[in-house]
Amino acid sequence: MLKITNRTAIPDHEIELNAVRSSGAGGQNVNKVASAIHLRFDISTSSLPDVHKERLLKLRDNRITKDGVVVIKAQEHRTQEQNKEEALKRLKQLIQSVTYTLKKRKPTKRSKSADKKRIERKKKRGQKKALRGNVRL
Repeated sequence: MLKITNRTAIPDHEIELNAVRSSGAGGQNVNKVASAIHLRFDISTSSLPDVHKERLLKLRDNRITKDGVVVIKAQEHRTQEQNKEEALKRLKQLIQSVTYTLKKRKPTKRSKSADKKRIERKKKRGQKKALRGNVRL
């Protein structure tokens, strides 16, 4: 069970984890051991709330395919266990990014006295600048 928030969790059977051989440098270990992890998570068939599903599908993230499947490959670490933890951590972060809702902004107004003071300052500054001009006789 992958816990996302206090109210949201994903059962293990919805997350598909496959061990594959890691690419890149690493010597003999790379050729022998399947230490990289491919994580697949189908958004549409998951038990996530519909609101979270919609937001995930709207994300413009390279890890989400057109079919709505999250694909994460973790291969930074030398052990399969560490890569598995890393992949699950990334999935959790991705889902958490859509669980937060921003508070709606309430438009505010300046007070009448603040508007009045602002206009007075502008008039005063304008008069000061007008006095700097050429003197007419």
